[in-house]
Amino acid sequence: MTLSALHPAIGQGKKPGAPGFSGGTLTCHCSHDPVVVKVDAQVAHNHACGCSKCWKPAHALFSIVGVVSRDKVHVTSRPEKLQVVDPSATIQRHACKACGVHMFGRIENKDHGFYGLDFIHTELSSDTGWAGPEFAAFVSSIIETGTPPEQMAGIRQELREAGLEPYDCLSPTLMDVLATQVAKLRKAA
Repeated sequence: MTLSALHPAIGQGKKPGAPGFSGGTLTCHCSHDPVVVKVDAQVAHNHACGCSKCWKPAHALFSIVGVVSRDKVHVTSRPEKLQVVDPSATIQRHACKACGVHMFGRIENKDHGFYGLDFIHTELSSDTGWAGPEFAAFVSSIIETGTPPEQMAGIRQELREAGLEPYDCLSPTLMDVLATQVAKLRKAA
């Protein structure tokens, strides 16, 4: 396995965001009339994701996805080309109908711990300054998409060598956010 097989951005070193960087534009892969999304913020909690629902570049085992406040995400071109991939999913992934690229994911459930955040793929931007991935999430999920289980130890080692701690869920910080929201909802009930 090579780092680029995990994802082309893995192995380029762990990059902090550029100081003062305040976002950029994301563009789908259509060569004609692409969907364009303006993001007016730096990405947070950017990570490699192995879940079977995230959009991944061709031949990559992981996506690179992070979050921004939903009020900072604006479709500026071709909104009519967007459709929700799976309306029953927690994250409503808005993808281009023509090329299939996921432009952003949004949680509509106001009781969810991540409500108010949109999930974006910074690799869809030609702007420089985005924060790079910080960890790897849902690593074991790549087995569901065809990775042989006997390769997992090597893949986890490659992720660690690239500076991305592998988790089979989200990072501890993000899991704490979700658990805190569940506790608040239980107290309110």
